[in-house]
Amino acid sequence: MAVVAGTDLAAGPEGGFLPLVSLGPAFAGLIGTWRRTALIGGVALLLCAGLGVYDGLFDTRRGWTAMASVAGVTLAGALAAGSRMRREAELAGVRSVAEAAQSVLLRPVPRQVGELRAAVSYTSAVAESRIGGDLYEVVASPYGVRVIVGDVQGKGLAAVATAASVLGVFREAAHDEPDLTALAARLERTVAREADGEKFVTAVLAEIHTGEQVAVLLNCGHPPPMIVRADGSTDLPHPPAYALPLGLGMHGGEPPRIHRAGFAPGDQLLLYTDGVTEARDAEGVFYPLRERAGLLGEADAGQALAALREDVTRHADGSSHDDAAMLLLRYRRR
Repeated sequence: MAVVAGTDLAAGPEGGFLPLVSLGPAFAGLIGTWRRTALIGGVALLLCAGLGVYDGLFDTRRGWTAMASVAGVTLAGALAAGSRMRREAELAGVRSVAEAAQSVLLRPVPRQVGELRAAVSYTSAVAESRIGGDLYEVVASPYGVRVIVGDVQGKGLAAVATAASVLGVFREAAHDEPDLTALAARLERTVAREADGEKFVTAVLAEIHTGEQVAVLLNCGHPPPMIVRADGSTDLPHPPAYALPLGLGMHGGEPPRIHRAGFAPGDQLLLYTDGVTEARDAEGVFYPLRERAGLLGEADAGQALAALREDVTRHADGSSHDDAAMLLLRYRRR
């Protein structure tokens, strides 16, 4: 408004710059509150009146037209600012509900469970979303540290509801079922009953026995976990037979069977969803997870996982079309 006033004074009555004073309340409506917009609009009206008197424009229609323009823009800007403030308040409320839901559905994993250090990373494919269809959990059970990472078919609230059911059953059954086969059967019944054949869940279950230096794995149609050995080598332990995802057991196929992999001090176990390995660059190349295992060499498990997540984001050029969850377990003796 100061620039417009200076230009108008320099150009004189014939310049015709007076209506541009309305740019002040127009921009104020975009970034400020409705009160601030009204205040700036009032200042703009006073400035417009002063310049109109100075230029002698109120003897013609030009002065009154400029005043009407400033008043109209001020009113429109104040109404727009009020509407924007209401939407921002609603969005803040939705975000707080989403954060509360996430704290219940995807609770923070313990940073240390016995001799294991744990870290987790979750990235939703939906902008501004905090939760989605990927799931993870770590439970210290009487049978060892049990872990699940899974991916619900589909997106939206239906996928979130299925994920909540799977996690609720896992948290309870992990303490009761004596082996992973029985635990997977219980999860299978839950998904089949609640999803009614409309949803399925790929998942990998792990049971860590640090005393025996072994990781017991059970894979239900999920990408195999990656073990990073203390010497930097990697291993992708595949199941002896590929089982159908949870919820599709009624269609037959191979039942899930447990398999074992060595897990010694200094080793790391990374469980992830396909949002990581299926992230593509501009040329359509999938993310080379095994080749980037060196990023997990950071001393802190959380920082190591953050470095890997940032590398996945760079590979996909910041665009993600699927949720991506990663859970890292490190075997460190006390």
